[in-house]
Amino acid sequence: MTHRNILVIGGSGFLGSHVARKLVAAGAFVRVPTRNRERVKAELILLPTVDVVRADVHDAGTLRSLMADTDAVINLVGVLDGRAGGFQRNHVELPMRIVAACRDAGVKRLMHVSSLGATADAPSEYQRTKAQGEAEIAGAARYGIATTIFRPSVIFGRGDSFLSLFAQLARMFPVLPLGCAGARFQPVYVDDVARAIVASLDDPDTFGQRYELCGPTVYTLRELVTYVCAALGVDRTIVDLPDSLAWLQATVLEHLPGRLMTRDNVLSMKVDNVCACAFPDRFGFAPTALETIAPTYLAERTPRSRYRGFRYRAGR
Repeated sequence: MTHRNILVIGGSGFLGSHVARKLVAAGAFVRVPTRNRERVKAELILLPTVDVVRADVHDAGTLRSLMADTDAVINLVGVLDGRAGGFQRNHVELPMRIVAACRDAGVKRLMHVSSLGATADAPSEYQRTKAQGEAEIAGAARYGIATTIFRPSVIFGRGDSFLSLFAQLARMFPVLPLGCAGARFQPVYVDDVARAIVASLDDPDTFGQRYELCGPTVYTLRELVTYVCAALGVDRTIVDLPDSLAWLQATVLEHLPGRLMTRDNVLSMKVDNVCACAFPDRFGFAPTALETIAPTYLAERTPRSRYRGFRYRAGR
């Protein structure tokens, strides 16, 4: 690898742990900052060339010091909670600070994970701030920093907060009231996103590019929830809510512990979360079908799911 010392901001999260493992397998030394080292997954700390350090990446001085002797920076930070300016702080101000720190530290490679549907005129604040963050990252080119931006659809895999959430709800309730049931998604496997990121690190043809990352199939939200119920082996009644009730449901849920749904989530589902083109040929592999992975983790506590897992690992 040309870039061997990598700072992964947001590396302690769902996608970050996959990126870190692939970087280590490729021979890189990885630094992962976190505000709470005790909450980092044990497997991440145990990786041989990963250094998990306690740090606040929102502090400009700390960010500069983290970039000492760094060849490249990967920013994976994204939040779904916009309270107290969370979207602005994490999606806009943090990319600004990252670009400034890269410039000051002399880092010449910067990679950034945004979100499919990020546009300046998007209906949700999440999407609009993601677009602003993209603009900040792309602007790093004026300092001689080579950037690559990734725009994945919703990401699935063991430990996700999307399909696993519906699985949890389906285990608990016989009726599932579903807002925005017709919203369309093209879920992409977490391992595929991580592979694309690592494959781009040393590839000059990816410099200055934006890549949309999606799986092979488009689903409505209702189809995904139906699939989750089938994977669990449970029969649940799914009730499609009209827009007015979906908005009311989100208003209630965003004030409950866990914030399972927010009004900004509802707004984001007004735009289809699907790719305008096929998975990029540049990365040299085809995206993984949801149906080959989801059964191995959605219903792990059932005999049926264990049988599916054995079949998948056997390649059958």
